[in-house]
Amino acid sequence: MSTVLPSTAPHRFRGWILAATLSTLFLLAPARVVQAAAEQNRPETVVVTVDHAKVVRLPERAQTVIVGNPGIADVTVQKNGIMVVTGKSFGVTNLIALDASGTLLAESLVRVSAAADSILTVQRGLERESYSCTPTCQPSMQLGDANRYFGEVGGQTTRRNALATGNEK
Repeated sequence: MSTVLPSTAPHRFRGWILAATLSTLFLLAPARVVQAAAEQNRPETVVVTVDHAKVVRLPERAQTVIVGNPGIADVTVQKNGIMVVTGKSFGVTNLIALDASGTLLAESLVRVSAAADSILTVQRGLERESYSCTPTCQPSMQLGDANRYFGEVGGQTTRRNALATGNEK
């Protein structure tokens, strides 16, 4: 922020404007320091889509991984400090990594959202149906769909999978 004063302005007004500008900057500086400190303490966020997985590197020496709400996300720890995070339901939960002695190594947020790029939602009153349009629209079960629709599409999917694997009963 710079102020250009005309050379005809009296000298005393220049000093006053400079003092007002400096005091404003000093008043705003603590707010910026607090905001920067808050951003540093904010946990890292892992963003994953429902029914998708994301590979995340664990901190060194991590022995235990805790998921706040396994209904939202699930983790599978692999070799070499790799973890696979799978989105199960919409929402936010947290992940905690501990070392062998139980010391906190890291904490992250996991944000699970819906795939919006290829899903078409049809709302009929209170009844919702979802279709996967990649590129042709086909029925697709999504969390939040009407129970009737979800059950019919889910039943067909289960039966088709059983037929394909030879496990039909």
